[in-house]
Amino acid sequence: MPEERIRPPRWLKPLNKVLMVLLRLGVPISRVEAPVVLTVPGRTSGKPRSTPITPMHVDDKRYVVNSYPGADWVSNVRAADQATLTHGRRSERVRMTELPPDAARPVLREFPAQVPTGVDLMKRVGVLSEGTPDELQGLAGRLPVFRIDPIT
Repeated sequence: MPEERIRPPRWLKPLNKVLMVLLRLGVPISRVEAPVVLTVPGRTSGKPRSTPITPMHVDDKRYVVNSYPGADWVSNVRAADQATLTHGRRSERVRMTELPPDAARPVLREFPAQVPTGVDLMKRVGVLSEGTPDELQGLAGRLPVFRIDPIT
């Protein structure tokens, strides 16, 4: 069965381009969250593809939640063996491992507290109605969650 795809709002792509420029310059975007630029080879072209993401910390590990089922960056991460996270002049090579639904549930429960702007976006496009921890946890298996591990 193909993965459900939810189209992000039209304004998101231009906003992401602006955010990526600011993040690459090292400009702080938020006091609550720490977005970074994720760069990964395109699954068909092999060309670098970048998007802003907001990692979160749970039990001393970093994770990222996909806010839109069917997002291209998720397919690219699944096809790649490594990625790069960048903020300002700092770059880090990482491996991203997708979690099975049972392991994703506790991470999804933390998402509303750690990434409130992500919850707001998800409510705007209809992925969420309330944005509660219970609602997010219930989307395990539908919203991909990746653990971010540094490559040493």
